[in-house]
Amino acid sequence: MDFTITYTPAPDEVARAFGQGLRRQLGALRVALPAILVLLGAACAVMGAIGLAAGMFAGAVVFPVALTWAIRRVVRRQLAYLCVPTTLRLTSEGYECRTDQYTTTLNWSMFGNIVTTPEFWLFFIGKQCTAFLPRRAFDADQQAALDTFFAARRSSGTSVT
Repeated sequence: MDFTITYTPAPDEVARAFGQGLRRQLGALRVALPAILVLLGAACAVMGAIGLAAGMFAGAVVFPVALTWAIRRVVRRQLAYLCVPTTLRLTSEGYECRTDQYTTTLNWSMFGNIVTTPEFWLFFIGKQCTAFLPRRAFDADQQAALDTFFAARRSSGTSVT
């Protein structure tokens, strides 16, 4: 496998990719914190601390909205660096991403998890989403080759979902 493509990521595409990555990265927090706040709110209500209980319940409702807002804000700050003409070179050893501002080269072995979605391939180092490839940047044959390559990595021990 050896593909070289040039494309320009769209701002909404970058936001969706990293939004999906961060949602997966923060999945446990997104569920656990509101659940804990609801349980604490119920305990406060049973003990008669109605004001504190209401605050806990409100926090459980507001937290997911605030987290989504924070994710979007972080991604928006990065758009100027990410939404520029980009050249990707993918080989069986790794991938290289080049723009006028930066060059990043990573071996596939760096990624502990590669998540396949209908729109992207999301790359994780540890639990952190570090990169993505948009499917739209590749033709159908290249997409099929990448899907096969990532599936082979899964069978060799790298987690790909």
